[in-house]
Amino acid sequence: MSSRFAPRTTPTRTTVRGGETVVPRGTPHHPTTGRTRTWTPPYPLNMGLTLGPLRRGPADPTFRATPDGSAWRTSRTPEGPGTLRVALRAESVEAEAWGPGASWLLDQLPHLLGESDTPEDFTPRHRLLAATAHRRPGLRLLRTGLVLESLIPSILEQKVTTDEAYRAWRLLVRKFGEPAPGPVPAQLRMHVMPDPRTWTLIPSWEWHKAGVDDKRASTILRAARVAARMEEAATMEPLQAQARLELIPGIGPWTSAETIQRSNGAPDAVTVGDLHLPGIIGYALADNRTADDEEMLRLLAPYEGQRHRAARLILLSGRTPARRKPGMPKFDIAKI
Repeated sequence: MSSRFAPRTTPTRTTVRGGETVVPRGTPHHPTTGRTRTWTPPYPLNMGLTLGPLRRGPADPTFRATPDGSAWRTSRTPEGPGTLRVALRAESVEAEAWGPGASWLLDQLPHLLGESDTPEDFTPRHRLLAATAHRRPGLRLLRTGLVLESLIPSILEQKVTTDEAYRAWRLLVRKFGEPAPGPVPAQLRMHVMPDPRTWTLIPSWEWHKAGVDDKRASTILRAARVAARMEEAATMEPLQAQARLELIPGIGPWTSAETIQRSNGAPDAVTVGDLHLPGIIGYALADNRTADDEEMLRLLAPYEGQRHRAARLILLSGRTPARRKPGMPKFDIAKI
């Protein structure tokens, strides 16, 4: 095996975008005070790779991984807010949930951990993809069944750096959300994201303080006002789901793809309109670091039906072109 395809020992900017989150293989020692479920997946499972796309930065108040081997996440389910803790013990997943949404979260656990995924439909046609797929047998594409929890942070990520978007999400959720149900360790500072009505009531100056411009704030408000219609997209076929989301002014193909990759587990939802992704895929598959969306789609055409999986494997491979120019500049509108 050529050394240029060897795995890197530490996550890079690109592998983080690919959804690589460290979830240690520890031994949880939490008292059982909530509803519980033990589930044994019939396939290899890497929980960090599978759940990684849900984390919006290292201080995301809705997602945390702890040294004892647990992944914690909060959600606003159809039955209300809930907290879920999952840990991989030997070959089984132990889950515990609290709050009004606890039962819903436990019912959805297999889908969250990739039961709906079909990696067997993917045939690597490039050495890099074959090597990465071989090294990552535990990668599954998750399906949350919830739209707004992925749509809103994706809107926040439009046209700004990831650090700016993560900061906005963190500030808004902590200020306008509610504390996570259950015995969540206080140091994790976890919250459930605001409900749709609360999003619509956030004052303009609070968006400004979080660094969110009027365009992105207005898009979130429009989506929150039709939250029930947005959530219906989670039960649709991916193309229909994207079309539903894109009815909202301010939501385009980039945002809809980033959302349904998580809410619907869509294996073919390609993120077009991205500043870096075409160059990364072009460089990995054809040594073309200047590839545009059209060239990216051409290179991914052999993987139709599984193009999102192919893109994630490339992001996780670590084969990234060196930067030749500065990244997107940061601009804090809160200082205006």
